[in-house]
Amino acid sequence: MSELQIFNDPDVISGHTEIISSTNIERVVTGRNVALERIRAMIHQLAEISALTSSIGGKTALDWAMKQDFRCGCWLTEKEEIAMKVITCNLDRSIWRDLMKQSGMISLMDAAARDEWYRNLERDDIPAISEENILSTFKQLHHSKNEVFERGVINVFKSLSWDYKTNSPCKFGKKIIVNALVKHDRWGFGLLHGKRRDQLADLDRMLNLLDGKPLPENRHDLCVRLADHISKQHSTVYEDEYLSIRYFQKGSAHITFKRLDLIDRMNDIIVRHYPGMLAAMT
Repeated sequence: MSELQIFNDPDVISGHTEIISSTNIERVVTGRNVALERIRAMIHQLAEISALTSSIGGKTALDWAMKQDFRCGCWLTEKEEIAMKVITCNLDRSIWRDLMKQSGMISLMDAAARDEWYRNLERDDIPAISEENILSTFKQLHHSKNEVFERGVINVFKSLSWDYKTNSPCKFGKKIIVNALVKHDRWGFGLLHGKRRDQLADLDRMLNLLDGKPLPENRHDLCVRLADHISKQHSTVYEDEYLSIRYFQKGSAHITFKRLDLIDRMNDIIVRHYPGMLAAMT
């Protein structure tokens, strides 16, 4: 019996351990295959019912399917193999999403990597759910998990503007300045959508992971909390456990880190990727 267990390396992400706990891959694969067999049998059964009803002058099962559910009717009016291909792809896509979430790998990815993963899932040629494909995919992801996480750190660092003296081209300092984070108009402040917002969420994710804390749910992540703070218009300074964010009418924001130990760890990652910066920092 095969079980999939993905552990995050404590040397990189202290205390953060996510696994697909006791997930039996054979059970997942068997359940998927049984479901597809029953769907195929249902299509055959509908064809038999259609033949029976049409022979006595009634409507076919496909007529009723299209009347009740257009999508179902579209599937069943196609050839069986085409219909099964669509159904199989949709089922496999949902299983891959669930496995990715259970493994904890999705939490290591920056916004760009997550978008790429989900875009690949929307393709028609995704790997079929099988024991071999699941194990090989997650072994590869597990092998590259440190690289995936560190890429998120690097992407946030590279996004900083060197037009601000506070932003060091060599490392994360105690304070960084970002632009195009908020908007301001006659109704007050608002958090902008787009790449900068994704980078802010990535920064919050990295700080939590490095601190060994579970990630906040999407409904309560930093961007949601900051947007809620801005909407109340009490002040232009947001505070939480890791950050202080002061935002300005021109759209920029000063982000002050409260945990310098975590910044040191992010800078260790910067130095590993850009060794030449070590001399510039000393």
